[in-house]
Amino acid sequence: MSELLSTINGYIWSNALVYLCLAAGVYFSVRSRFVQVRQVPEMIRLMLKGEKSPSGVSSFQALTMSLAGRVGTGNIAGVATAIAFGGPGALFWMWVVAFLGASTSYVECTLGQIYKIRDALTGEYRGGPAYYLSRAWSHTAAAPAFKVYGYIFAFVTILACGLLLPSVQSNSMALAMNNAWGVSTWWVAICTVIVLAFIIIGGVKRIATFASIVVPFMAIIYIVLALIIVAMNASEVPGMISTIFASALGIDSAFGAIIGSAVMWGVKRGIYSNEAGQGTGPHAAAAAEVSHPAKQGLVQAFAVYIDTLFICTATGFLILSTGAYRVYEGESADGRVIAEGGILPADVAVGPTFVQTGFDTLWSGAGSSFVAISLLFFCLTTLIAYYYMAETNLRFVLGKHSTVNVRFIGGTVGSNATLLLQALVLVSVAIGAVSTASEAWTLGDIGVGLMAWLNIIGIIILQQPAYKALRDYEKQKKDGVDPIFDPVALGIPNATFWETRDPLTGKERDLHVDA
Repeated sequence: MSELLSTINGYIWSNALVYLCLAAGVYFSVRSRFVQVRQVPEMIRLMLKGEKSPSGVSSFQALTMSLAGRVGTGNIAGVATAIAFGGPGALFWMWVVAFLGASTSYVECTLGQIYKIRDALTGEYRGGPAYYLSRAWSHTAAAPAFKVYGYIFAFVTILACGLLLPSVQSNSMALAMNNAWGVSTWWVAICTVIVLAFIIIGGVKRIATFASIVVPFMAIIYIVLALIIVAMNASEVPGMISTIFASALGIDSAFGAIIGSAVMWGVKRGIYSNEAGQGTGPHAAAAAEVSHPAKQGLVQAFAVYIDTLFICTATGFLILSTGAYRVYEGESADGRVIAEGGILPADVAVGPTFVQTGFDTLWSGAGSSFVAISLLFFCLTTLIAYYYMAETNLRFVLGKHSTVNVRFIGGTVGSNATLLLQALVLVSVAIGAVSTASEAWTLGDIGVGLMAWLNIIGIIILQQPAYKALRDYEKQKKDGVDPIFDPVALGIPNATFWETRDPLTGKERDLHVDA
């Protein structure tokens, strides 16, 4: 089975997908006139300001929901894996994919806002690639093909976020706790399932509230402590940065033979971490209450920077500056060791232990515990985000049938299908916690790759409304008004949610409910 999964993963994550992600980022950057550079001040302003309603969450909560999905084991174990098999240069390619991916994130998240709906069961806003793929062209002869495409994406996302991706998060969390405290992975599995069940049954509002509290707090602490350790090793920083660029560009003879691996692992782990182009960000973006879709598109573009340029960079610098790394030739730790920092134990596994060893240089024995706690919160919030995205796509597939409720102890807890999805996610979490790391990561890579293929091709086809929204937003800002979106005036059809809004006030004319 492991060989079969590896073969499938090899086909999905061929060079074609790597180049597609990079080329799409370049193309969207040029088309948007490098929105990821021009609008950084506006991104920060919007991130700190939020609009709320009974149906939506604030821009900041939507950002933290998105970061809950982006910030996880990819920021810790993923960076370690990229360095182990791609060399220090993989970190450079993670930066490249983050910079280019910010424009991709703007496009997909703005589309998510434009074509969002109000959920018939909960009254909450929902959206994502399945929604914009099936709705944007529904007025044309190509409507049936795009509707099928939307359903394919929805099914793939349910599979990826409900079964494949959760196992990676729970596996890294369980391994880190086992390494730090000797806790059985089975106990980690049981406790995680209990906590996760309590949160996800509460719905999007509870998810948003939990994420808005936990994600910023843990991310700031993690970055600060990592940078303190980097500062303690300041003498190593110039050489470290030189090695990163030399390795990335094939200049360093020690890493020249694996420059292709540096690009591949940097892009793969970069997308796994920041999720730009994968199609996950639009789900959280659609849940936000904003007066103009471009607002949330800009906020979500900045989320890519937070994830990769801040958190992943802190992890990479920590590993490299302390010498807590080992680079292998090939795709596994069975390959020849090309280079190493010198402080890792001989038999250490590739993954969070690299980071735990680096943190131990600050306070011997405490590094393992801190990383285990960080992964506990990062991975838990990511698991919650995965469930939300899987549920959103399940509701898309079922349509009005998703409103058939199940009653339990006198109260409504959800539809039959929703309960089955919750059970699937919880089982995946339990199995992932007790599986091997290689199996869990292979499943996760397959899930990310499938979603990225479908979404990037989709947004290349459907991109135009995102640029119309950007130009309209910038024009209204230049005129000194708080932008309000009017899809009819912009010639954007099928944005049915926004068509119910008064273009003068931005308020809804009626309670528009869709399936």
